Amino acid sequence: MAELRQTPLYDLHLELGAKMVPFAGYAMPVHYPLGVMKEHLHCRAAAGLFDVSHMGQVILRGAGAAAGLERLIPQDVIGLGEGRQRYGFFTNERGGIEDDLMFANRGDHMFLVVNAGCKEADVARLRAALEPEVQVDYIEDRALLALQGPAAEAALAAVAPEVGDMTFMDVATVSLNGAECWVSRSGYTGEDGYEISVPAGAAVDLARLLLGDERVAPIGLGARDSLRLEAGLCLYGHDIDASTSPVEAALTWGIQKLRRAGGAREGGFVGADIILAQMQDGAARKRVGLLPEGRAPMRDGTEIFAGAEGGTAVGHVTSGAFGPTLQAPMAMGYVPSALSRAGTQLFGEVRGKRLPVKVAPLPFTPANFKR
Repeated sequence: MAELRQTPLYDLHLELGAKMVPFAGYAMPVHYPLGVMKEHLHCRAAAGLFDVSHMGQVILRGAGAAAGLERLIPQDVIGLGEGRQRYGFFTNERGGIEDDLMFANRGDHMFLVVNAGCKEADVARLRAALEPEVQVDYIEDRALLALQGPAAEAALAAVAPEVGDMTFMDVATVSLNGAECWVSRSGYTGEDGYEISVPAGAAVDLARLLLGDERVAPIGLGARDSLRLEAGLCLYGHDIDASTSPVEAALTWGIQKLRRAGGAREGGFVGADIILAQMQDGAARKRVGLLPEGRAPMRDGTEIFAGAEGGTAVGHVTSGAFGPTLQAPMAMGYVPSALSRAGTQLFGEVRGKRLPVKVAPLPFTPANFKR
């Protein structure tokens, strides 16, 4: 662990009894003494606190920031209202996804949160495309916490009552425990909750304050993964990558109408020709939910076949785990579009044996966002 980077909460994780593992170049907690299963269920029933400080925080300043970002992603950036946030993804010339991100309009600047494993490449991409007209600042002196679950509002409102007025994808500057925090009502668990950018020096005290609430428990990467999988949310590098288009990934809901064919600002982003053509004509494969029969999960890399015997693999699993809320195994993966209808019977090969698995609608667990 010595050669891995540490977040500002590293010592607190050890104090809380976390099992630490390498993740995206950082030493991160995979679980605490409660264990992955109970952490997952606690987040669904009450509230969980996650350290996501390994992710990249970026600020874009300048009159052309929104228009510049819109040339790199297929989302409506210019039309995003002040105090609002949106999901997006960087695309490449082949129509693939280089990273997914959250971006917010904070009035005099844009605030971006990008994935840990992609942040250096993302910052380089932004600087190459936008500077010098737009100033690109990578923020290294702030931590990032996620407070998720049905009790998240009550727990955070006990510290700052105004957060109760925020709705899904709102962003605001809020004083928490004396620190200026940038708060969004969002997260990656399918539950209601908040993501909190806090000055690094104030992160531990804020985390302790929140964990002092009996409704809040620390949650590690293990439960974070099963929570987002139940919610049908993609993990970059697994369910989406540079070879996966938004159409294949079933993420076209994230492309607003005015950036689509016939829209007021049609195209104009990297890979637009390929992506817009796929939106019109369809793609050869599609990301789907998969529900294996029995109790054994089908993990990342499991090959999917159309029949119980013979033939070559038609697809593969990209994420798979046991779903504590479902009390059953679950997976996501890619299959031919012709085999993507919910209820389609397929087979996953586990240790040389083909086991039944059915295509299922996503998400596996309904979202509980506060609209």
